[in-house]
Amino acid sequence: MNEDNTILSINNVVKHFDISGGFLDQLRFKKGKIYLEKTTVKAVNDVSLFIKKGETLSVVGESGCGKSTLARVVLGLYPPNSGEVYYSGKRIDNLNHEQMLPFRKKMQMIFQDPYASLNPRKTVQQTLEEPLRFHHPEMSTSEINDKIDKVMEQVGVDQAWIKRYPHEFSGGQRQRISIARGLILDPEFIVADEPVSALDVSIQAQILNLLMKAGRERDLTYLFITHDLSVVRHISTRVAVMYLGTLCELAKAEDLFAKPQHPYTKALLSAIPVVGEKRAKHIKLKGEVPTPVNLPSGCVFHGRCVYANNRCVQEIPVLLTLDNGTRVACHAVEENRIKS
Repeated sequence: MNEDNTILSINNVVKHFDISGGFLDQLRFKKGKIYLEKTTVKAVNDVSLFIKKGETLSVVGESGCGKSTLARVVLGLYPPNSGEVYYSGKRIDNLNHEQMLPFRKKMQMIFQDPYASLNPRKTVQQTLEEPLRFHHPEMSTSEINDKIDKVMEQVGVDQAWIKRYPHEFSGGQRQRISIARGLILDPEFIVADEPVSALDVSIQAQILNLLMKAGRERDLTYLFITHDLSVVRHISTRVAVMYLGTLCELAKAEDLFAKPQHPYTKALLSAIPVVGEKRAKHIKLKGEVPTPVNLPSGCVFHGRCVYANNRCVQEIPVLLTLDNGTRVACHAVEENRIKS
């Protein structure tokens, strides 16, 4: 793909959170001395990737791996501690509120919990017209109403719902309203943060189909955050696998599912149930997931990896690009210690 077609680029992004608390919470006593100790959650650690216009990049990993934090850094909801975020060639991570406004129209987010993301005191009409009145004050009331009607029809929101409040809807209906709000400004790029995980299984397929249909009709680019690998397989152009805030593997969806490279990716994919198999070929990882407060030295996965050696304990792996374009950060892959 042409590098000029890149819509979003993330370069060496780091995001840590100070959870030390107040002065008294930081006090420590050791060997007869009192000192202050800060506690930091290392949510995202030196992540770099890019997204091409029109594709769907899915970010997967266990809960707490930093995928949602990365999504919020991309949208400017969290400022990175270091690193850079570029949108259509323009650096945006260092912009103030006013400078960021033009990008707000182009970049939208669909949240995991539709009830929490909707204002309970606003009707569907008020929810959908608010961003239009803010970003397009030149639009007349009739133009706003026409725009709302068009988007509601596209996402399957009944016109009879227009005066109702969020508590009057089911989870699937609320998520449709959230999607309508995300599309109302005609964005180019959408971050979908686990948009179906809070919904019934019977509704999940409808919402996913709705998102994919909107993507085709509007030429949207998606950053899709999820832990459901069965969903990822069917909607993704490429997949990024994260573990403890670190990017382990980045590959085309078909390559990742056909021949995963990183040991963590192999373990994740082995956990997907396969219809017709009497005995699942599940890879059981040893140990527990370390805390992001005290990250392991070297490769963050070495404590649970059966291929780990002394180099894995001491040296942080870098992303290598394989012949098929897959990028993987693993010393065992680099040294051909993993058998297919």
